[in-house]
Amino acid sequence: MFDAIVIGSGMSGGWAAKELTEKGLKTLLIESGRNVEHIKDYPTTNMQPWEFAHRGTVPYQTKQLYKTVNKHYIFDESTLHFLKKDARQEYIQEKPFDWIRGDQVGGRSLLWARHTQRWSDYDFEGPLRDGFAVDWPIRYKDLAPWYSHVEKFIGISGNRDGLDVLPDGEFLPPFDMTCAEKHLQSIINKTYTDRNLIIARVAHLTSPTNIHLQQGRGKCQNRDLCARGCPFGGYFSSNSSTIPWAQKTGNLTLITDAMVHSIVYDEHNKKATGVKVIDTITQKTEVYSAKIIFVNASALGTNSVLLNSTSSRFPNGIGNDNGLLGKFVGFHNYRGKVSAEFDGLKEFTTDGRRPGASFMPRFRNVHKQETDFLRGYNTVIGSNRPHIAYREDYGEALKNNIDSKAEGKWQIYAQMMGETIPKITNMVSLDPVKKDSYGIPQLRVNVTYDDNDEKMLQDFFAQFTEMFNKAGFSNIETKDTKRNPGNENHEMGGVRMGHDPKTSLINKWNQLHACPNVFVTDGACMTSMSSQNPSLTYMALTARAANYAADEVKKGNL
Repeated sequence: MFDAIVIGSGMSGGWAAKELTEKGLKTLLIESGRNVEHIKDYPTTNMQPWEFAHRGTVPYQTKQLYKTVNKHYIFDESTLHFLKKDARQEYIQEKPFDWIRGDQVGGRSLLWARHTQRWSDYDFEGPLRDGFAVDWPIRYKDLAPWYSHVEKFIGISGNRDGLDVLPDGEFLPPFDMTCAEKHLQSIINKTYTDRNLIIARVAHLTSPTNIHLQQGRGKCQNRDLCARGCPFGGYFSSNSSTIPWAQKTGNLTLITDAMVHSIVYDEHNKKATGVKVIDTITQKTEVYSAKIIFVNASALGTNSVLLNSTSSRFPNGIGNDNGLLGKFVGFHNYRGKVSAEFDGLKEFTTDGRRPGASFMPRFRNVHKQETDFLRGYNTVIGSNRPHIAYREDYGEALKNNIDSKAEGKWQIYAQMMGETIPKITNMVSLDPVKKDSYGIPQLRVNVTYDDNDEKMLQDFFAQFTEMFNKAGFSNIETKDTKRNPGNENHEMGGVRMGHDPKTSLINKWNQLHACPNVFVTDGACMTSMSSQNPSLTYMALTARAANYAADEVKKGNL
C-alpha cells in the first residue's frame, strides 16, 4: 500500500513524484517503458558523426518500424533508442495523427524542444471571452507562484521583457540573438506597436545556481545535441532532475516495463483504490494500491487509461458521468513556415551553436477580436549564415570551393505555432474490438484541422511576408509543411478542467469531479491550448495539485 501512485515518468509525472515524495508520501512511479538513468543510459551523447554506422541517417528498413515518428524532426540515428516503434504503440488513426511517444523513464522530457513560456490571463480568460471552450477554473494569479517554483528548480534562461501577453519569470542569463534577428527586431520596433521579437525562454542552465548544483547538473555547453540526452544536465529532464531528487528522499519506488491497464474503483468506498498493471516482459498482471493517484501518462495515454477504467459506477470510464471524456482534444498548428535571405550584415557570420532561437509572442486577437479567426499564434524565429553550397560543382572545383569556406547570404526563417480550438468532434475513444499486444483496447484518434486553422495559417503567411519585406529580406518563401496533428508533440485535452461537472472532468485542483482522489495534471487536463509551448504549464499545474493533494492526504480528506 502506497500513499500515492504516479502513472508516467515524463515531464509532469516526474514533477508529481518530486513534490509528493518531498511532502513525505510513499510514492510509486510507474513507467511503461524501460529504465533510463541520467548519463549512464545516453549511449550516443558524445558520438561524432563518423561514429554512426549511417552518419545519422536511418536505413529504410529501420524507418519502416517507426512509421509514426519517422517524419518527426527528432528522428535520426542518434535518438532511435528514445522513440517507440509502431509495434509498441498500436492505435487507430481515423484521421492522420502522429502520436509521438518516448519509450523510457523520462518519456519525452529527453526529447523536447525546451521552450518554456508562461501563460497570461489572455490565455486563461480566452475561452470565457471568445466562447470557444468552457471557462478555466483558475487564472494567472493562481499559477504564478507555481510557475516561479518550477522555474527556479529547472532553470530557465531568458530576459525580463515586460510583456503583458507573456509574463516574465525567474530567469537565468539569456542566450543572444543573431545580428540578423536583431536587425529584424529593430525594424519591428520601429514599424509596429503590437509586436515584439525577443530571445526565446528555454530550459537551459546558462549560469547554474545552488539548487541546480545540488541536483548534480552543470552549465549548458551549447552543444545543441540535447535529444541524445545531456551528460552535463545542462537542460531539464525528469532523468537529470526531478526523479533523482525524488529518489533521494527515500520515499520513491520506481517500476519500469509496466503498462497501466486501468484504475481500480471501489464501489463501496466510492473512491479509486489502485491501478492494474501489466508487466510488458512477462505479461503478468498486478494491482498496486494507494490513497491518491496521479495520471500523467501523456495526454492521449491518460485519456486511454481513464476510458479503460470501467466499473458499475463508471461504465464509460472513471469520472465520465457527462460523457465528455476523450472529447475536446486540441494541439498546436505547426504547418506554417516562412523563409528568406538577407544580403546585408556581410561583416558578420555565425559561429558555434545555440540551443534556442528568437521568439515573437502572439499579437493577433489579444486585446480585441480583429481577424476572421479566433485566437492566434506564437512564432519561433531562427537565422544563420552558412557557407555557400556548391551543388553544381564536382571534382577539383568542388574541392577548392569547399576548402574556401566562402560565406553565403544570411538565412532566416519563421515557424508558426498556432492555437487550435478544442471541438467536441476532435476526440479519442476506445475501439470496441481491436486490442493491443497487452490486451488493452486500442485508442481511436479522430483529430484534425478546421477552417479556423486554415485562416490562421494564411494570416501568418501574410504577416511574416510583410515583416520580412519591411526588413529588406529577399527570396521570401511561404511553405505549408502539412505536418499532421500530433507531430508537434503538443496534443492536449480530453480531460479538461472546469467549474461545472456537467461540462468538464476535473476541478481547479485537477481532481476528477466524480472521483476526487484521482488527479490529472498532464496535457490531458488542458481546457484550451493557448499558443505557448505547454510543458511549463503542465509542470506548474502538477506542482500545485501535488502539494494540495499531499496536504489533503495528511488531513485525512483523501
